[in-house]
Amino acid sequence: MNKTGKDTRWLTSVALMAAIVILLANTPLGMIQLPIIKATTVHIPVILGAVLLGPLAGGILGAVFGICSLISNTMAPTLLSFAFSPFMSTTGILGAVKALWISIGCRVMIGVVAGWFWLLLKKLKVNAIIALPITGFIGSMTNTVFVMGSIYLLLARQYAEARSVGMDMVWGLIMGTITASGVPEAIAAALLVAVIGKVLLKVFSVQYVSRVSVS
Repeated sequence: MNKTGKDTRWLTSVALMAAIVILLANTPLGMIQLPIIKATTVHIPVILGAVLLGPLAGGILGAVFGICSLISNTMAPTLLSFAFSPFMSTTGILGAVKALWISIGCRVMIGVVAGWFWLLLKKLKVNAIIALPITGFIGSMTNTVFVMGSIYLLLARQYAEARSVGMDMVWGLIMGTITASGVPEAIAAALLVAVIGKVLLKVFSVQYVSRVSVS
């Protein structure tokens, strides 16, 4: 298969995965509304895209996820939407830049980290049955740690005000969110990436062999 064919197949695959991200982001299954924050499963296709198509594709899909998050937090704001939408910033332009990093930059990192971690596991010849759930877990925790860590480092005071607590309680609340929401999300991601990824790896492999044979 020539380079043009490979590029077209890659772009088509990224577009398809992006459509799935957008679909999930606009259904209750993708953005689950909680009283304080929106829990998400949209990172699953981002991780799968990174596994199937590489870190660059993962980063692009993460950016799509982030833009969807930004729009969601702008159109249906919660107490913490100031951290995800520049239009909800309470601290002017600087706060808007921070919100862009948290909503989009942190989500780009999901695909980049998951993609490179998958490549590392492949280089170490780790069996896909083991590598897929590990990558799913790492990718999901990347989302949680980067987002909540960035909120703590960049917007701790605003977070404390939104939660009506003192600054000394912010660290505990951040860690509580990571433990109570992030870890269960990561476990679910590990299982889903393992099951869906195993099937998709076979599908992509068959498609590639098929295309090579007719090129």
